[in-house]
Amino acid sequence: MTTVSIIGKGSMGQAIAKVVTDGGNVAELVGREDAGKPLAGDVVVLAVPYPAVADVLAAHREHLAGKVVVDVNADDDVRVETVGRGDPRLGSVYTPCDRVSALAWNSYTDATVVTVPAEARLAKPVVVTVRGESIEGTSFGHAFVGIGPYAKAVVVLDHVGSATFASNVEFDIGEGADVTIVSMQDWADDAVHAEHQALKVGRDASVKHVNVTFGGDLVRVYTQLEYAAPGGEAQLLGLYFADSGQHMEHRLFVDHNHPHTKSNVEYKGALQGEKAITVWVGDVLIRKAAEGIQTYEHNRNLMLTDGCRAHSVPNLEIETGEIEGAGHASATGRFDDEQLFYLQSRGVPADEAKRLVVHGFFADLIRRIGVPEFQDRLMHRVEAELERSVGLPPASSVRAPSQASASSADRTQSSGGDT
Repeated sequence: MTTVSIIGKGSMGQAIAKVVTDGGNVAELVGREDAGKPLAGDVVVLAVPYPAVADVLAAHREHLAGKVVVDVNADDDVRVETVGRGDPRLGSVYTPCDRVSALAWNSYTDATVVTVPAEARLAKPVVVTVRGESIEGTSFGHAFVGIGPYAKAVVVLDHVGSATFASNVEFDIGEGADVTIVSMQDWADDAVHAEHQALKVGRDASVKHVNVTFGGDLVRVYTQLEYAAPGGEAQLLGLYFADSGQHMEHRLFVDHNHPHTKSNVEYKGALQGEKAITVWVGDVLIRKAAEGIQTYEHNRNLMLTDGCRAHSVPNLEIETGEIEGAGHASATGRFDDEQLFYLQSRGVPADEAKRLVVHGFFADLIRRIGVPEFQDRLMHRVEAELERSVGLPPASSVRAPSQASASSADRTQSSGGDT
């Protein structure tokens, strides 16, 4: 039996408490009057309006040390549950892929389940915030996200704070659904995070999965995608920025197990500082039955300083020749001296020229995410990374001295990803 502390005594808190108790567990409802009191729960759930989250965390900070808090902000149409291990949905998409994933599967107590109903058109993204308060001790988590047939939704997993955290997340995407999934690893510098994200794409469904990693000491995300029926389409996009001493690892496995399915994988990363390490491994399997499929995977890495190291391994396994197209590519390099010279010869200072090249490298991919409220946040994070580790000052008002020169700089920015 597990005790779940639910912060918030409103209608959402009461509903979550009922789900917890119906599952044979104990629910502890915590209100404003309980600020500062110890929390009895092994799991803590926030059932408060999003603007109040920061104040709630501050009021209970002492008793949240060593815990990972999960908060879900969603439309009223979206069902949010906390369920026990016996729920039949858990494990229906996911199979452990390695020892850490298996340990997380065996160690979690309760799971967060988010359900978007069939044919829903959500007005705002579903934001699942996973917040750690301390790296002391190891926390385990599990989540299940179900997207109903013909629904359209944006789901954001936002990982912040400090934690040692291992987790698994399942996405069951129904027939004809259209979903964008953004997983942001924006941890504090001391965090350690390993996560397995498993997706099952229904007939004629479309999914855009975006993996973004900026924070953390060691972060490894394994993304696995398979198709439940023919006709599914998947875009797997990713960007990462590793600083001195950081280890960022992204592994993907796309299983074309049905005919007439499509996938496109594109990951871009930048590295700077001594012992900054990134690992990208992209595996695509085209099974014998998967005739008429299309797939392509591409990884690019931009080395900003000496002393960093990027590992890039694209793999393509083909069991049938009856396909429309398949390919893969990988490129790793430094700043293009010709691009920098071109910009500087037109009056752009060296620091600003480097910034334009880095922006151009990431900008196209960030625009393709299609979630405006998070696109601005990502560009600000790129700015912060450049300022902190390379020493580039904040973006200045310096512009090329003429309109013609400015247009040339814009063209160079847009092609920066081809270095």
